[in-house]
Amino acid sequence: MRVLFTVPPLAGHINPTVAVGAELAARGHEVAWTGPPGALSRLLPEHARILSAGAEAGGDYALLHARWRDLRGVGALRFLWEEALVPLARAMLPGVVRAIGAFRPDVLVADQQALAGPVAARRLGVPWVTSASTSAELTQPFADFPKVGEWVAAQIAGLLADCGGGPEPAGEPWDPRFSERLVLVFSSRELVGGELKFPPHYAFVGPAFGARPPTPRFPWERLDPERRRVLVSLGTLNQEAGGRFYGAVLGAAERLGEDVQLVLAAPAPLVGAVPGNVLLRDSVPQLDLLPHLDAVVCHGGHNTVCEALAHGLPLVVAPIRDDQPIVARQVVEAGAGVRVRFGRTRAEELRDALTAVLDDPGHRRGARRIQASFAAAGGAAAAADRLEELL
Repeated sequence: MRVLFTVPPLAGHINPTVAVGAELAARGHEVAWTGPPGALSRLLPEHARILSAGAEAGGDYALLHARWRDLRGVGALRFLWEEALVPLARAMLPGVVRAIGAFRPDVLVADQQALAGPVAARRLGVPWVTSASTSAELTQPFADFPKVGEWVAAQIAGLLADCGGGPEPAGEPWDPRFSERLVLVFSSRELVGGELKFPPHYAFVGPAFGARPPTPRFPWERLDPERRRVLVSLGTLNQEAGGRFYGAVLGAAERLGEDVQLVLAAPAPLVGAVPGNVLLRDSVPQLDLLPHLDAVVCHGGHNTVCEALAHGLPLVVAPIRDDQPIVARQVVEAGAGVRVRFGRTRAEELRDALTAVLDDPGHRRGARRIQASFAAAGGAAAAADRLEELL
């Protein structure tokens, strides 16, 4: 089997495909990736086969990020579709068509934010599968805001009309975010919500963890085994928006005292001087670090949340935008953590939230229940099984 992964230039969307690709390769299948080559070369393993498709997020990723990082709510959603997803799809489409011609895949696996993949696959008659690297789109996020849902549908319809990916022969619309053959969901039903109903071709395989790019050396000797240890991370895209939040983190650290050590992943110039119980690093080897921790504070990013829960760690979540409020709600409803306000969190509030997840065994039980559901889901091996069943 030849499998082509179509991905946007975002680590959280590429990481699950790395694990699935490695599993497929170990079984003797051929795999390749297509997307903006600069980001893919940084985020994929050294010997991954990369077929170029599009520039970085439509041409100037750094400029887009600078404009996006302070947006919230509907403004962030409009920016995501009008300035990122639709332009990225247009930029990637010619390259994805060429990649399909060169690689001749048996199946194309398209991330939900790489809309060029399904459009090209339908145009060329290639079976395609959805990679749902976050579960937010599966939970009817606009059910209470129908006008917003209609606006998103209009953006998709406009893209399909312009790119030759029009309606079904019967005139019915189709959605490039959701394959009718297979949707690989890198989460579990227990976290997404057991009361929600999904078709049988929605495969909840749990998180899939693959190789990551190397990070600078981490000072493991500075982790204090006598303290409870907590990672604080806003992910790679949100660090520069965290200035005020980092102030609350430092204030909470002072109030928690010497019993707790915080590992803060943040740019040093934005943080300044830190108390003695804070270990400040620009970046951390997150997957290697998690087994040594007692809890995680994060922005509600799907990857970080699932990685923490896969290690049975309770969370304090401070969602900022996009899918993060939905993921944060899932954590709270699963009993695996506490939600705080990102923009208005005070040191006392953050201290109380951390004390709750560290001291209340109920949060750890909730996290371990989700951990068990992830293990049962099967991860990359289960995703590879479902892909093999298509042939």
